[in-house]
Formats: sequence, C-alpha cells, structure tokens
Amino acid sequence: MPRGSAHSDKVLDIAASPSAAAHSRLAASWRRSVEKHGLDPGERRGPERVDGAQLRERLGAMERFMQVASPHLDRLYSLVGQSGCAVLLTDREGVVLDRRFSDADAGVFESWGLGLGADWSEAREGTNGIGTCLTEQRRVIIHRDEHFYARNTAMSCIDAPVYGSDGELLAALDVSSARADQTEVFNRLIGAQVAQMARAIEEANFRADFGCARIVAAESDDPDAAALLAIDGDDLVVGATRGARRAFGLDTGPLTPRPASDILGREDGPAGLERAERAALVRALARAGGNVSQAARALGIGRATLYRRMKKLGLDES
Repeated sequence: MPRGSAHSDKVLDIAASPSAAAHSRLAASWRRSVEKHGLDPGERRGPERVDGAQLRERLGAMERFMQVASPHLDRLYSLVGQSGCAVLLTDREGVVLDRRFSDADAGVFESWGLGLGADWSEAREGTNGIGTCLTEQRRVIIHRDEHFYARNTAMSCIDAPVYGSDGELLAALDVSSARADQTEVFNRLIGAQVAQMARAIEEANFRADFGCARIVAAESDDPDAAALLAIDGDDLVVGATRGARRAFGLDTGPLTPRPASDILGREDGPAGLERAERAALVRALARAGGNVSQAARALGIGRATLYRRMKKLGLDES
C-alpha cells in the first residue's frame, strides 16, 4: 500500500474514535481536522497563500512587532539553520509573515509551501506545528507522520505561541526541519530554543510598547511565560504580559490602570515581583553610591516615587 494511502487510513481511523480523541491531543487535532474543518488527509493540493495585497496589509498591521522580532529570528536561525531547519514567524491566523532558511534548502521548503503568505492554520492544513500551536495555544512538536496531510509527513515542525502586550495571542514561532534523519530527541532540544526565543520576543515587544514605563519582572513557575508589569511615573500599572495577568488575575485586553501597591503590595501576591523590584532598587542605589536622586534618574522615575518604593520595600538610604 502506498505510504500516503496508509497514512490517510490511519488518520481517518483514529479521527473517527471519540475515545482516542479524549486521550490524545494529537488524535483530538486529527478529529478536528476531519469533523470541524472537513479536510481529507489524502488531499494533495499545496497550502493556500493570501494574495499580495492581503499580505502587505497583514505586514503593515504587524510592522512594529516584526521589527522587534526580526533580530530574534536571526538569532534562532543562527542556532538551527545549519542543521537543515527553517525559521518562520506567522500572525495569529497562521499566515507566514517572515522566514529564514538557507539557499541550499530553499527549493525543499518552497515546494512544501513554507513561503511568505502561506496559510498554515489548522483549518487549512489540518494538524501541523503552526496551526495546532495557534489552535491549542501551547508549545507543540508535530513530527513527520503526526501531520494530518500525508503530503506533510516529511517535515518535523516545532512551535511556540507568542502573546502580545494585551495578553492576547499574537503570533507563532516555528522551526521546520527538512532532515530525513531528524530525531524526536533533537526536536525536543530545538523546542526548548523555540520556546525561549518566543518568550524573548514577547518580552522585547512588551518593553517596546511600554518604553516610557518602569518594567518589573516576576518569578514564574512557567518557564515559557514572560511575567512583566509596566508601571508609569504615577506608580500605576498600565501594562501586563499574559504571564503577569495570570499571576495577578488580570483580564486580557486593554488594562485599566491600577496602583502598583494594590498589586505588588498584596501579601498574597507573588513575592517574586517584590523581590525583583527590591533587587533593582538596591542595584541602582549601589551604582549611585547611595545618592537617591541619581538612582531615581537611572531608573527613569521621580525621586519621590523612589522614596515611596524604598519605604514600601523596607529600604533606607544606608
């Protein structure tokens, strides 16, 4: 039996089983692909692409984010590119907006449909790294035969979601491999790098969006979550990453400014934020030789604000 036909039969058999979908995330995705999106795993057409005007519109809407993300894509590609991998960044709908791959691998990746404007949403491509990552909003590795379409089973795809400054899903960061000998162990190593870079992009984007605010970082039990708060000159929390919103019970979307003391000062709140802020103030005061005015300037806050935070955190000028 041809490989594609065997794969299609396997996918359809498992997708038809409610019990399999209940116990396996992969089976649940295959089932969505068949029942919700009406896809056929044996379909041989390539990925669809948005037209040039639509792609330009999407790039325009994400222009600032793309500028922030670009050096991180370069850094990730420098780590994985020589092993036959491509690095891609999509929008929240799974449309490829930027990519990195070597000239030697360009023909393979283009033939697989990993070009600019390609739609890799789960609704279009079934189970795949980009689309399933965005659908389930989590890190995923879709290794070869785990793909829905038989035509995609030569690939290994490793993905992590990227969240915007409003806590909402913004993009997917993807590494796709053209290597026939790619192992699952190697995929997991790449997966850790992808998750780390997705977090770095999220943090950099948040800092760019709140460039005039003081950024306070929290400790987090989730290594994939960037837990940052943006605090303005009036000591109001004006921004929070998804990780920080989860830690403090804040909703996604536009944030209603709240006094930092109401969040940071809660006895039942994450102590990591207060420890991180205290450490930042101590470092600034040490660099300034104990000069509060100089430390305040270095931190980008007012002298009175620094005094208030020092008092709150149990610090004195000595």
